[in-house]
Amino acid sequence: MPNFLENLFAQLHRGSVRIVLREIRGDQFHDVTGAQLLSQIQRAREALRRYHLQPGARCALFAPNSIRWMAIDLALMAEGLVVVPLYSRQAPGELVAVMQDCQPSLLIVGDKSLGDELARPWAASSAAQPPQATFEDLLPLAAPSEGISPAPPNPRRESDLVTIVYTSGTSGEPKGVCLDTGNVSFMLSRTTGRLDQLMRGSQGPDCVFHYLPLNFAASWIATLSFLSRESVLTLSTDLNRLADEIRLAAPHYFLNVPTLLERVRRGVHDAIAKRPAVIRSLFAKARDASERRQTQTAKPFDAFWLALGRKLIFSKIKERFGPHLRALICGSAPLAPETQNFFLMLGVRVLQVYGLTETTGICTMDDPNGTVDTGHVGPTIDGIEMKIAENEEIVVRGPNVFPGYWNRQEETARVLQDGWFRTGDQGEPNAHGNWRIIGRVKNLIILNSGHKVPPEPIEDKIAQLLAGAQHVVVVGNGRGYLCALVTGPVEPAAVQSALDAINSDLPHYRQIRNFTILRETLTPDGGLLTAMGKLRRAAINTRFAQEIDGLYTTKKPADPLSS
Repeated sequence: MPNFLENLFAQLHRGSVRIVLREIRGDQFHDVTGAQLLSQIQRAREALRRYHLQPGARCALFAPNSIRWMAIDLALMAEGLVVVPLYSRQAPGELVAVMQDCQPSLLIVGDKSLGDELARPWAASSAAQPPQATFEDLLPLAAPSEGISPAPPNPRRESDLVTIVYTSGTSGEPKGVCLDTGNVSFMLSRTTGRLDQLMRGSQGPDCVFHYLPLNFAASWIATLSFLSRESVLTLSTDLNRLADEIRLAAPHYFLNVPTLLERVRRGVHDAIAKRPAVIRSLFAKARDASERRQTQTAKPFDAFWLALGRKLIFSKIKERFGPHLRALICGSAPLAPETQNFFLMLGVRVLQVYGLTETTGICTMDDPNGTVDTGHVGPTIDGIEMKIAENEEIVVRGPNVFPGYWNRQEETARVLQDGWFRTGDQGEPNAHGNWRIIGRVKNLIILNSGHKVPPEPIEDKIAQLLAGAQHVVVVGNGRGYLCALVTGPVEPAAVQSALDAINSDLPHYRQIRNFTILRETLTPDGGLLTAMGKLRRAAINTRFAQEIDGLYTTKKPADPLSS
């Protein structure tokens, strides 16, 4: 059976005369056909051979998304080399630490300036620097883009490594996740199958937009899935123009993180608040009607208000995504049910996926033709087993589970036990088989009363009631009660009101007894968030230790045990 790379090359041959990949630069498309992309891949392969790399050698790839990034990535894999993709916005010192761990035989950078960024922290260490090559060295822009006969990919065994994806996670400690040919081949057979279901009955190629960095596993798997199908894949080149680029690309679907969808929802609410009273009233009535319909508590005239809202307001919001949109695909973190319902109100389906780098990006996917439950991430994909272990931890078994971490045998043995991968995530399936992600096992707050509290559901509820809140962090490990850190332009009275609302529905040990509003923004650059926007709780607890201590001395709450 052909592996994923052979299938992808075959698809590019079938699409030799049509556009398969393009970048948006300003208001213009810069594109390549299947034949042109295969030609670029072949040119890069020939240039790579000048470096006399042995099969299985590791090569680091450091650059923003582009057509040349994709061509060089595919060329490296076709030559039997192991790709180590690096995040172009990560701190240079952290990137050097990653490369010192995996010791690449070649560092490929988008341009010389990126290489210079890494040279300074390299010079401060005693380790030898790998040789460097720029994109221009491997794929000169002035060179012809056609006319080179593409060769098939080098043969691969199922166990041959394809990539080492470094994930710092919430601990901040980089770990190299090894993914092999079998992992990727299995996953692409499943993701392309789901996309077949989504696009059933369509004519012509899929139009797909992509803005997420290609160094992340789910993002990379998504792009390989798109190129393995009859698709036109459009790469974003300017996140500051994302809304304009989406309209220009007019996609059928694209991969998202919750941050973007939450931003769209807040932006719409802010814009509606500035409109005339009649528009605000119609929006509110249509929104309430939609929410009642989704909870099966509809009232008379709800259908009227919802239809009117869709015609006069919601349709115009949906137009921002172009005329062809079938669904938004969302992953990396749980999406707030309110946001998923908001898009459903607009007439836009949001299909969620769940997975980790160690599971080749994906474990579950919403079935476009099945039951999509708000707040859930879909059923386990065919061929994968998921179950609940101790502390409600999700464990996974299947061909998608990675063989291990690079140079970390003890860590590998800790997470791979009896054929099952311990995800560290807590979750549960519902009657439809759709999974809900509750939180992280290691994030459990253990109060000095012995009660165990997952913070994520409480944080989500608070954030939903605080429109201006950027982040909410629940703290209290080893303490007598829970408190919260809140960032963003919010007033104390609003925070207290939100806490009063959620505390009334919580048992005493889960109630938030005190809070403080932080004026510092939590960012990846500041080391308080991961690159994907997840909280680095240990770093947050250290940075704001004084503020947290103050929460337990400035205000004496009622004794939780007496509530």
